[in-house]
Amino acid sequence: MQKIIIRSSGRSFVWSPASPSRIIVWSKQRFFMKQRAQATIIRYDEPPPAIPSRLLLAIGGLAVATTLFAFVPDSAVETGRSALPLEIPAPPATESQSDASTAPLLVTVESGDTLSEIFDRVGLTQQELHRVMQREEARRILRDIRPGKQLGFILGEKGELEKLSYIMDPARTLEIHRAGDDFQTTIVEHPLERRIDFASGVIESSLFLAAQKAGLSDRTTMEMANIFGWDIDFALDIRSGDRFSVLYEELYRDGEKIRSGNILGAEFTNRGKTYVAIHYTDPQGRSGYYSPDGMHMRKAFLRTPVEFTRISSRFGKRFHPILNRMRAHKGVDYAAPNGTPIRATANGKVIFKGRKGGYGRTVILKHGKRYSTLYAHMSRYGKGIRPGR
Repeated sequence: MQKIIIRSSGRSFVWSPASPSRIIVWSKQRFFMKQRAQATIIRYDEPPPAIPSRLLLAIGGLAVATTLFAFVPDSAVETGRSALPLEIPAPPATESQSDASTAPLLVTVESGDTLSEIFDRVGLTQQELHRVMQREEARRILRDIRPGKQLGFILGEKGELEKLSYIMDPARTLEIHRAGDDFQTTIVEHPLERRIDFASGVIESSLFLAAQKAGLSDRTTMEMANIFGWDIDFALDIRSGDRFSVLYEELYRDGEKIRSGNILGAEFTNRGKTYVAIHYTDPQGRSGYYSPDGMHMRKAFLRTPVEFTRISSRFGKRFHPILNRMRAHKGVDYAAPNGTPIRATANGKVIFKGRKGGYGRTVILKHGKRYSTLYAHMSRYGKGIRPGR
């Protein structure tokens, strides 16, 4: 009998086609401990839609001594997606999130605006701006306001500032309240509704094109590449016919989609070999991705050090433009737009920073006693990169 086990927000949800109108909620799980969880049955009026049989995810199933289900290959998989209508109730709003009795004066930040100019337009003094910016949190956030963002002002009877609101992103708002002659800052967390979604696809020419066709956002696609980047070089190894399946969160606020959330589980088949990753959060709040047998997806070395898909030169021989002959090429050249971040393939210590022959700007990292990696042809160095670090 097929089952789907989904873990989210500290609980696991088990759905079986044999009882399509019931979802069993599991709790009190222990990672790698032989302890069964308690179950509560929730009945839905409408049964969840069918999910392809090969997507038998064991998300959170690593934590219980019940049968561990993983992806099972199907004979025919078409690009598509289906949503599992599983709503996780959001925490109740706090008092600080209640609407103010006075409607705020909204000011949209325009190109070239400064906080000083905005305060002048609202009729506030520079002394009040100075007191607001004395708060470290306000100073850190408001110094980076961008065109198109909005500031909400609530003024007192004498025109003094009582409250300032700044929407940082759909999930967070900075609120600055008057407290006597001073101001206090609070970051209000807005509860988001989490919905579970599923997408799958087959690569024909590009991972990103296949992911877009399946309905995945670029953010989710990059997260999937990062999860499997320890096993698959997404610049070198991807081939036509490779396929993927992803079970992930979509975040909504007031019925409007805000962004994609975490990947709960994913499968990627590359050159006939299938990799499975399952999201797990331990009791200390540390999250990571694991294989069905409990091994962390993170390996000793990252296969792809940059986020892109085009390769200009592989291991082997290549033509040297100066010496006018073929020379051994002991590395892989990744072509990417100027400014693309380069990631270290593993933790290590910087043992060299500077120009090195035809490599141009170069950084060499030492990984333990046996391995070192070299990063070259860089447009500039990252902040804080220096020998010994």
